Amino acid sequence: MTTTQTPRREGLRDFLRSRRARVMPEEVGLPGDRARRTPGLRREEVAVLAGIGVSWYTWLEQGRDIKVSDSVIESISRVLRLDPAERAYFYRLAGLNPPASPPSEGDDPAQLAELERLLGSWAPYPAYVLDLRWNYVLSNAAAQAVFGVPRTGGNCLELFFTDPRFQSFFANRATLAPELVATFRALAATYPDDDGFGVIQRRLYARSPEFARLWDRHDVRAATIGTKDVVHPYVGELSFDHHVMNPANRPDLRVIVHLPRGEDARDKLERLLREFPGYV
Repeated sequence: MTTTQTPRREGLRDFLRSRRARVMPEEVGLPGDRARRTPGLRREEVAVLAGIGVSWYTWLEQGRDIKVSDSVIESISRVLRLDPAERAYFYRLAGLNPPASPPSEGDDPAQLAELERLLGSWAPYPAYVLDLRWNYVLSNAAAQAVFGVPRTGGNCLELFFTDPRFQSFFANRATLAPELVATFRALAATYPDDDGFGVIQRRLYARSPEFARLWDRHDVRAATIGTKDVVHPYVGELSFDHHVMNPANRPDLRVIVHLPRGEDARDKLERLLREFPGYV
């Protein structure tokens, strides 16, 4: 075992022991035993309930350098009643990448109200919130005026490839288009069981020859900080750096704020919101 592996193996050993001690026999359908010298489940009970060998589980909990599969981690996580954060931690201690969690369903009105307040506080800088599949959840008045995005509803990728008004805002659209498709492909691969991505892809493939051509290139790209150039019909040229953040308790949401480049950019944004409020 190398020096760098030792802390991880020790952490795995201590973590499994602590989680095993937390689960009472009655919680997993075993009879209670007052004669137990330590609380929780015994090693052999965890092994039997998880469907793995007792010796193998003992070696794992002792911190020995053995290979662990995803299926074994899932079985042990079920027996030890690990929550999603603990399960992901278990994967990392075992030297594996945790599988992506399924997207959250439904929206918390209080949380969305807080996000809407946050977006409003960033005025006059354009900002919006996308869900996992790039549907607009919220946007502030600046984003609606500068980029033509809806306040809520609609899909970013579909608007970019099918809506002429939305397309007209982006001066660097030729650069953005392949980046968007490659980023969406990489994101969809992270959630292979979520056909919501496939529905969007198939719909766009049928409607947009440009999207179909780019999709067939099979390019992938990690989401990064990028630049958006706009030629606006009322205030002229604007350039933005966009930054992406994920709320800690809703990793499926992406909060995107656009910071303008140039000394006169803020003045243009304030004039747009002040003089053309009906344009939103």
